[in-house]
Amino acid sequence: MTINQWLRFIAGGVVLLAVVLGATVHPYYNYLTAFVAVNLIQSAFTGWCPMMTLLRRLGVQE
Repeated sequence: MTINQWLRFIAGGVVLLAVVLGATVHPYYNYLTAFVAVNLIQSAFTGWCPMMTLLRRLGVQE
């Protein structure tokens, strides 16, 4: 998988997990979903994403 595929996979997984936890454990988990959304929006404008930096350091191919 490429770095963009990994990024989408991780973001989707975190959002799905946060929604399930927000519905079953505590509503504050919905803030995690909002954090992921804000991060994706800022990366659309700036071109920089912290998760992509981490994935590059882990050796994921571009």
